[in-house]
Amino acid sequence: MIRIAICDDEKNMSDNIRAMVSAFFRRENMETVILQFSCGKELLDCDKNIDILFLDIQMKDMDGMETARRLRERRFQGFLIFITILKEMVFQSFEVQAYDYLLKPIDGKQFQKTMERLLASIRNNGKTNLLIQKGYESSIISFGDIIFCEIIDRKVYLHLLSSEVIDYYDRIEHLETKLDGRFFRCHRSFLINMQHLKSYKNATAYMEGGKEIPVSRLRSKEFSQVVLRYMKNRI
Repeated sequence: MIRIAICDDEKNMSDNIRAMVSAFFRRENMETVILQFSCGKELLDCDKNIDILFLDIQMKDMDGMETARRLRERRFQGFLIFITILKEMVFQSFEVQAYDYLLKPIDGKQFQKTMERLLASIRNNGKTNLLIQKGYESSIISFGDIIFCEIIDRKVYLHLLSSEVIDYYDRIEHLETKLDGRFFRCHRSFLINMQHLKSYKNATAYMEGGKEIPVSRLRSKEFSQVVLRYMKNRI
């Protein structure tokens, strides 16, 4: 499920973006949840995870740029697309890691190009996100949100920081190629995120959240070296 937010104080513009976004993902056979906000404060008060954010820059009270700064301070990792009438505002967007910007009134062809690039980035991004496809449902999972991955009977189970567990059909060997260096396969059935490793003792990895993961005898020596290297790089 792709979670999308639109924040614009012009209802007509917000509704227009919603319609365009819905049509795009419907053509891609991908399910979405779309939230709409009329001001920055409403958006900041939302406690739901957001994968893609369309944010108007020129809004009353708190403008879009300030809203984006506060979101990034809270470690918002989603794709940010600014909506603006002023092309010169685009240069400030680099400060908040904006993915792109769309000028009002939004041109249909430009919107399509932006969304096609964004979708390609989501699908090909092997650095920070994992795209999960489960039937017609898709989810974007940040690597940092994954504590460990477990394989049971041809199904992968992603154990997340939120305590949510997402399952889907895949081979652990295939999943391993999509993840980055913070993940280590400590057992034939487990991939752990070193970022969330609390301690290691007696062939057991103690993970954030209290889960204990076995480390196989064949991988124990390499795992010890990986732990030391990872800790050294964090200093």
